[in-house]
Amino acid sequence: MQTDALIADLARRGDTVAAAESLTGGLVCAALTAVPGASAVVRGSVTSYATDVKASVLGVDAQLLRAGGAVQAEVARQMAHGVRRLLGATHGIATTGVAGPDPQDDVPVGRVFVAVAWDDAPGVPLDEVRMLDLTGDRGAIREQTVVRVLELLAHCAVGGR
Repeated sequence: MQTDALIADLARRGDTVAAAESLTGGLVCAALTAVPGASAVVRGSVTSYATDVKASVLGVDAQLLRAGGAVQAEVARQMAHGVRRLLGATHGIATTGVAGPDPQDDVPVGRVFVAVAWDDAPGVPLDEVRMLDLTGDRGAIREQTVVRVLELLAHCAVGGR
């Protein structure tokens, strides 16, 4: 689904989105806000590039981060729920991973986790997380991550729930 169609579908449903970004460094929010009318849908974003910001701002479990680092499925899940709550959105999306050029904490370049979080009913949080093994240089990995998290958002928010 194209980003403009995604924004239109979310707006039609009265849904909103907030992004928590690590390796994408703001590219997800930039892609969303490039669409005219995005202000009806996009609540904002948190670029939590530093690991401690994931804990202090987004509420990711600090012990989880100490034990396994920032590139884990559970970290992406907690980032998505955290930004959704923090910014008051119906959907939170998150990206965390290694864009390169070097591995990080024994995690290979191209390993990425994307997540979407939402409430199916008041007080019933749901989420979907995907692990990706992407190829290419740093820029290509970051661009692919943007595409994949927006595809997951479209699946969860528009087509999959």
